[in-house]
Amino acid sequence: MPNRELLYKYWEILYPARDNRKLTDFLSKIQPDHSENTSHLQDWYKDAIVYSLYVDLFNTDFNGLIDKLDYLQHLGVNCLWLLPILDSPMRDAGFDIRNYDRIRADLLELSEHFTKEEQENVFGSFLQEAHQRGIKVIFDIAINHCSDEHPWFVEARKSEDNPYRDYYIWSKDTSLYNDARLLFKGIEDSNWEPNGDGWNFFHRFFNFQPDLNYRNPDVLLSMSESILYWQKMGVDGFRADAIPYLWKEEGTDCENLDNTHIVVKFFRAMLDYVKPGSLLLAEACQKPNEVVKYLGDGDECHASYHFPLMPMMFKAIAAEDGTAIKETLSPAVTPEIPENAQWFTFLRVHDELSLELVYVSEEDRKFIHDNYCHQPEWDFRLGEGVSARLSELMQREVSKIGLAYSLMLTLTGTPVVYYGDEFGKWNDEKYYAEQIKLNGKNDTRFLVRGRIDWQKLENELKNTEGFHSRVFKMISDMLTARKSMKVFGRGKTNFLESPKQILSYTRHLPEEKVLVVNNLSSKPQTYTYPMPDSTLVILHSEGFLMDDTNQDMIFEPHGFGWFGVID
Repeated sequence: MPNRELLYKYWEILYPARDNRKLTDFLSKIQPDHSENTSHLQDWYKDAIVYSLYVDLFNTDFNGLIDKLDYLQHLGVNCLWLLPILDSPMRDAGFDIRNYDRIRADLLELSEHFTKEEQENVFGSFLQEAHQRGIKVIFDIAINHCSDEHPWFVEARKSEDNPYRDYYIWSKDTSLYNDARLLFKGIEDSNWEPNGDGWNFFHRFFNFQPDLNYRNPDVLLSMSESILYWQKMGVDGFRADAIPYLWKEEGTDCENLDNTHIVVKFFRAMLDYVKPGSLLLAEACQKPNEVVKYLGDGDECHASYHFPLMPMMFKAIAAEDGTAIKETLSPAVTPEIPENAQWFTFLRVHDELSLELVYVSEEDRKFIHDNYCHQPEWDFRLGEGVSARLSELMQREVSKIGLAYSLMLTLTGTPVVYYGDEFGKWNDEKYYAEQIKLNGKNDTRFLVRGRIDWQKLENELKNTEGFHSRVFKMISDMLTARKSMKVFGRGKTNFLESPKQILSYTRHLPEEKVLVVNNLSSKPQTYTYPMPDSTLVILHSEGFLMDDTNQDMIFEPHGFGWFGVID
């Protein structure tokens, strides 16, 4: 069915009691851009190496980011995921959006009262510079909620008959939606916030982030308008933040509801209608059998994070046993996804090492928390996570950092590198203290953020024996090796028989095949080469030796090897 017809179909499902004149008026103002054939670009995300960053913390503003594009290109990055850049009071690192069609003035190096034209000149120049280097750009857009300083909400709270009142969810009875779990346990004590006039507004995250009401079609169209504005400017995709919570119904847990999926399908059809090839990335912190529903039949999001794989990689290293990874990636846990879809994998991002029970057991939560929460202040949400940088979780052991990256870069999907992890950035205590003072919330996730001091870093990277330099060389070499073969992003995975301390597997396409062997143990391990009739080509290795006489592969503690296989 053509995308325009799909939009009407989804509209009728969401708003059966309303006519479609608003949708027709909206579409009449849109000019689809099919000036070039983009069919060859529509699954570009399968070959991406994504680098996630906060523009201001990375290098001050967009001009500073332009200055570092050569660094990122040399590192092997071909897609930037910009963490929140839209206008915000910055009480939640920018996830509290104040205007959906405006970038924060400080990131543009403009005055607070800049024009749209000025914004488009600065941000457009950045997009052009990135695209010239073969780097695509996606960014976060929180579509479930906004800031309480958003003009819509400022108007909505003025009176019950304000035109924007129905953009949000209001009640005098705070027992409504009582089955919706408290996402920020230990930080917030209710999903309802008093407005001071006898009414309360509904929120799933911080109390200064009111949830939007998608039962109101004006909300759907307003959000579509904002997304299309950025698509037209040249943004290559959007990370849809917190999408499982979009639609609310009394008597449910308000997660993963049928109409939530219809809203997502609407956004996808809208993007495809205007300009095919724009990525829609689901941030759905759920079990894989729920997450795959956000990929639909290839008609919802193009990709989604594989949240359960992340903690299982940490578990495998701590337990020195790869069973958890094999089980997580088995069809029993991770269903097949549409041919045009992709998993995104990660070790660390801007949030905590999440241990929510939606994808870990109580036993796994305790084991991982006990093995990685090395400092009491790293605890997040009363044992539900650990707030720390990868280097800190691995106790600044270069070999363990490398092993973790070996798993993430060679298992299924598209990898995400969190800014600073390529050189082993540490927790930022100073930034954490600043943010507590600013927003009044003891959010330990600010430990994993913080600024990069480029002058200091450049000096440290000159010391080839130093920690940061060793991590940087190792990770950059791994990214180069990963980028050299399409099989890592597109190939099937086949786990091989091995002792539990060894996790070995092949990735294969008809024209490419690789063997990956990871020593999860803190002790040396010997592994008999499983393909004696094939020729090996070393793509990358750390702590690896080959005993050709006995056909034995010898790995130092936490050593690994990636090998091209020629049959």
